Amino acid sequence: MSLLVLGTVALDTVKTPFGLRKKMLGGSAVHFSMSARLFTDIHLVAVVGEDFPAQHLKFLKGKGIAFDSLVQSAGNTFHWEGKYEGDLNSAVTLNTHLGVLSDFSPKISLKDRKIGNIFLANIDPDTQMNLLEGMDSPRFVAVDSMNYWIDTKRASLLRLLKKVDIYVANDAEARSLSGETNLIKAAKRLRSLGPKTVLIKKGEHGVLLYNDKFIFSLPAYPLSRVIDPTGAGDTFAGGFMGYLARSGKKDKESFKKAICYGTVAASFNVEGFGVERTSRINFEQLKKRFKEFREIVIF
Repeated sequence: MSLLVLGTVALDTVKTPFGLRKKMLGGSAVHFSMSARLFTDIHLVAVVGEDFPAQHLKFLKGKGIAFDSLVQSAGNTFHWEGKYEGDLNSAVTLNTHLGVLSDFSPKISLKDRKIGNIFLANIDPDTQMNLLEGMDSPRFVAVDSMNYWIDTKRASLLRLLKKVDIYVANDAEARSLSGETNLIKAAKRLRSLGPKTVLIKKGEHGVLLYNDKFIFSLPAYPLSRVIDPTGAGDTFAGGFMGYLARSGKKDKESFKKAICYGTVAASFNVEGFGVERTSRINFEQLKKRFKEFREIVIF
């Protein structure tokens, strides 16, 4: 089944110990799409500015991404600039230019309104709610957020959580919103806020899934070299949601496989800058690493 993603399409400037890339294609919706496309049809809802390169649109189209609901507005495209040092676990933001994102209101095509599988990537929770209320019959909805929205728009985020199936957060965000330091307690508290399932990303330490029926934890795929972690969480979410949309199942085993596929997809992401690596992989390569990962973690 098709999958719709709302998020950012950005021009990212990133510096790591392995080099510098200026204004490369990025953004939460793009990273999500690079892995989700391997499983199902992806429909992207976002905004770009007049400065957005035409070759990037051609690139997205070539990857099978539908962008009938992509708006091009007067102004500049969202631009994030950051750097990674040391163990590359966290980014240092140097500059953020919202550009056309500052007054973005989703404009969803009639065709896209009918899609039932929805991922609300990291963006203003009021914008996320705006899109959700404009859909005809949302059936399976997941939402991501960040500490900035937890701090500045907590009430809006809490209203949104009552309407979604899955809440995706990193460990710091889960602790911040829940008020709990222990991640199991944090997951239980977040579950009580509305979402049926809570997914906590722990970076190089893997991921934790919690719902009323089971708990599942998986480590990250072991790598000897990480080039650029930008977008790894969104790539994980794309693999996770993509598999669930393709399978049409939401049982325990399907969730476990989805987490494994998401983890493997994220491992490809960090092996290159931006979408350099994920844009080149196919499903057979993903499946091969999935099998390798299964052998690593099974006991």
